[in-house]
Amino acid sequence: MFKEYLTISSVSGPLVVVEKTENVKYAELVEVEFSDGAIRRGRVLEVSEDKALVQMFEATLGLDVVGAKVRFLGRTQELAVSPDLLGRVFDGAGRPRDGGPQIIAAKRMDINGAPINPSVRDYPSEFIQTGISTIDGMNPLVRGQKLPIFSASGLPHARLTAQIARQAKVLGKEEQFAVVFGAMGITFEEADFFMRDFQHTGAIERSVLFINLANEPAIERISTPRLSLTCAEYLAFDLDMHVLVILIDMTFYCESLREISAARKEIPGRRGYPGYLYTDLATLYERAGRIKNKKGSITLLPVLTMPEDDKTHPIPDLTGYITEGQIILSRELQRKGIYPPVDVLPSLSRLKDKGIGHDKTREDHIDVLNQLFACYARGKEARELAVILGEAALSDLDKLYLKFADIFEDKFVRQEESQERSIIQTLEMGWELLRLIPREELKRIRPEYLERYYAK
Repeated sequence: MFKEYLTISSVSGPLVVVEKTENVKYAELVEVEFSDGAIRRGRVLEVSEDKALVQMFEATLGLDVVGAKVRFLGRTQELAVSPDLLGRVFDGAGRPRDGGPQIIAAKRMDINGAPINPSVRDYPSEFIQTGISTIDGMNPLVRGQKLPIFSASGLPHARLTAQIARQAKVLGKEEQFAVVFGAMGITFEEADFFMRDFQHTGAIERSVLFINLANEPAIERISTPRLSLTCAEYLAFDLDMHVLVILIDMTFYCESLREISAARKEIPGRRGYPGYLYTDLATLYERAGRIKNKKGSITLLPVLTMPEDDKTHPIPDLTGYITEGQIILSRELQRKGIYPPVDVLPSLSRLKDKGIGHDKTREDHIDVLNQLFACYARGKEARELAVILGEAALSDLDKLYLKFADIFEDKFVRQEESQERSIIQTLEMGWELLRLIPREELKRIRPEYLERYYAK
């Protein structure tokens, strides 16, 4: 039997202070029995000698300080895991949302987990094909990488992540590939879109979804990414699967952290976010990767909407420090009606060189990538110059690069939502574009590759 306490001294939002406690541990699960018999759960957020600060998972409305009972359960929040997780949809507390039965646990795992020890990390080196040219061709994703998508309000990041979840695969290997999808603070319409899309395309069979809605408790937004990563760790390191984890939207997660930090009356950091925001995000992101002598891997795609389209905001800024690059969506391309509106110039995959080339994608990939980048950058410069001076002031070569930039956006960047391009199709499309430019201008491509591919 668990010891019961009747010593709640104060309630502030989701926080409850319990006094005269003994042997209580940080992150321990708590049951609070209201005076009407209703039982709600929480966890220990802070412990002093004889006091415990409890963070409730559900609303504290109606909690009577005098009549309520508190029980500390002696364990942390855990996720029941088994191969039956695949194909299921859960809420932000790990309860079934799809009407299916509870999971019969093969084992139970602490959702807090731990970052992978750097000494046992294996270097990411295998290309993941997403079927999207702007990612595969220009900013390749590598197995075990952490590559965030920086979006903004109103941009189609939900459609893009659903497309990646449907199409992603490790090239050249017949290995088990799974997707773990964690959504925080999304609307009912967005949740319905994701569930319908996964079910309609059959992607649900190799996926696990954890969905926390905007009207559900903020505390569940804190546990959703941890549940997702715990599930991924089981699939990757126990079942030897390659797991792609998509977390959307990390901005809502960080705002929940700020809300709880304010309720605790902590000294705020930048823009009111807690000073430990970097550490907290790192404990999530660093759970992704590869481990030596393990077949499985966790590749992470966190999605965040930049407040006020500001990439210097603390959330994208700190995320960029921890992860290995970023895919940035552009409002300008969205206004032109281009999907997916990926802005390839400020986007970056820091591990791109490790996952492409001979025996991985194709030997000319890195040269094509660099040359396309250089030509598109030159074309955008010519476009800005034309706005200031007029197109008549441009040289013939500048006009050629301007034409290249327009066709690059219309043919290479623009892609149907249902269209899956192989990496070979993407590279061939890149060569088609490069044939618009005189051969002597293609200084970033080795002569042997020009001989082999340019003349086609």
